[in-house]
Amino acid sequence: MGSAWAQTSADAGGPPAIYNIGFLLVLVGIFYLLLLRPEQKRRREHEQLLAGLKRNDHVVLSCGTHGRVVALSEKVLTVEIAPKLTVQVDRAAIQRVEQPAVAEAREREKEKS
Repeated sequence: MGSAWAQTSADAGGPPAIYNIGFLLVLVGIFYLLLLRPEQKRRREHEQLLAGLKRNDHVVLSCGTHGRVVALSEKVLTVEIAPKLTVQVDRAAIQRVEQPAVAEAREREKEKS
């Protein structure tokens, strides 16, 4: 009777190993589609944004400061954040480039006040 117990417990060991491997592959696929792929897309778009920067672009820094690009170099930008006040920032600090209409409206408001 003891040997019969050993045989029956070995046969009822669970699903085949291929199901376990398939489940892991599905989890990895979902992880890639929901987390990694969108992040790669965002990173690619940000790199294109930084590559397309030019003088007089109105930018928003990651700290929320608005300014105008005065000078460009390979890794550092000089941004004017107030009249005659420039700061040097790393290219990675640029969060977005404002559209010209938004930047022009902001400059008109500054001139009025």
